[in-house]
Amino acid sequence: MRIGEIAALVGVTPRAVRHYHHQGLLPEPTRRANGYRDYSVRDAVLLARIRRLTELGLGLDEVRDVLADDAGRELAEVLEELDEDLGRQQEQIAERRRRLGALLEQARAGRLTAEGPVSPELAALFGNLAEAPAGRPESAMAAKDRELLALLDTVAPDAERDRLLEAMRRMTEAPGAAERAYEVYELLDALADEDTGTDDPRVEEAARALADSVPDAVAEGLGADGTLPEGPFQDAFFADFSPAQAAAVRRALRIVAERAR
Repeated sequence: MRIGEIAALVGVTPRAVRHYHHQGLLPEPTRRANGYRDYSVRDAVLLARIRRLTELGLGLDEVRDVLADDAGRELAEVLEELDEDLGRQQEQIAERRRRLGALLEQARAGRLTAEGPVSPELAALFGNLAEAPAGRPESAMAAKDRELLALLDTVAPDAERDRLLEAMRRMTEAPGAAERAYEVYELLDALADEDTGTDDPRVEEAARALADSVPDAVAEGLGADGTLPEGPFQDAFFADFSPAQAAAVRRALRIVAERAR
C-alpha cells in the first residue's frame, strides 16, 4: 500500500502518517524501486493502534511509551491514569456548567453587571451594594472596588476566593452595610487627585474607616505588616490608585493585620 491507501484504510490523513513517522511512532516502511513507501498490513495494524490511543486522549509521548511495551502492561497503567484524568475533567465541566447556569439566570433576569460575567457568589455580593444609598453620589471608588473584586474572582485560587467572598457577603448583609461602605468610598474619592502620604489627616481618616469595614477574615491573606501577597494581583490592586488613596489602603491593611494579632 502507498501512503494515501494506508491513510484511507485506517481513517487518518497522509499528513498524520508522515507526522507519526517524524515522531518515531510509525517505522519507515520499505520503499519500492520508484522510491514510494510500501506499507504492509502490519503497518496498518500499528497505525490503527496509534489512532485508537490518540482518540482516547493520550499524547504522542504516552503513545510512544505504550507502543514500546508489547506486553501491554504499561498500556493498562496509562489507561488508568487517563481514566482518572477524564474523571477530573468531568468534575470540572460539571462545576463550570453549574456556574454557567447561575450566570444564565442572572442574564435572563437582567442582573449581569458591567464587570460580568462573574461567579454567582460575587454577583450576590454586587447585588447587596448595587446602588448608592439615597443622597450618596455615584462613587468612582465603588466602581473600582467592583473591578478589583471581579479580578479577584477570576485569578484567586478557588479556596481563597470562596473564603474572601463569604466574609464579604456576611459583611454586606449586616444592617447599614451599604451606607458604611459608601461613606468609605466618599473618603477615598476625596483623595483621588491627591499626592500626599500618611501625614495627611484625611489619609488616616479614610484608612481607619476602611479598616473598620474590612472583615477580620481578610487578614488571613495578609503579611504580618499588612502587605498583600507578592504577584501580579498586588500590582493590579494599586495600579489605579492615587498616591494618597494607595497610602490610605496600605495603612488600612496594616491596621487589619495588627487587629488580627
